[in-house]
Amino acid sequence: MKKKIVIVSVFVLFTIFVLAAGCTQPGTLPVTPTPTPPTVSLTPGPAQTLPGIWNIEVQVQSNGEAIDPQIIVINRGGKGLNFINEIDVRVTRSDGVVEEDKMVEPMSVGKQLILKGTTQNNDRCEVWAITPQGERVKIYDAYVPFRTYN
Repeated sequence: MKKKIVIVSVFVLFTIFVLAAGCTQPGTLPVTPTPTPPTVSLTPGPAQTLPGIWNIEVQVQSNGEAIDPQIIVINRGGKGLNFINEIDVRVTRSDGVVEEDKMVEPMSVGKQLILKGTTQNNDRCEVWAITPQGERVKIYDAYVPFRTYN
């Protein structure tokens, strides 16, 4: 009887050691890629032209105030005023900060967005128009001077 208890005890102890040895292996966690922040570029690129029936114009300017510099994007209208349902704006300031906003329907001449700027002359403004098919077309990409002297 004692022999059976010893054999069962040894078998149970052996099983516990085997299970414990399997649990001591370091587990592998799933690797989730960390999103890389988009590269900030202060260099303007090319802009595209919308088809004539969707043409829309924007005016981009600085308010020229040193205390609270702002970049103002104004919808100047065009044939596409009733077709373009969204205008996306991104300002990359000279200090590397990126601000984004969007102008949505109802579109009207004179509608504007105001974003923070700097007192430098190399704040970059990019403007995209979203076509009725959902295509994003860059219609403006240029530096916005802090002040202009005429």
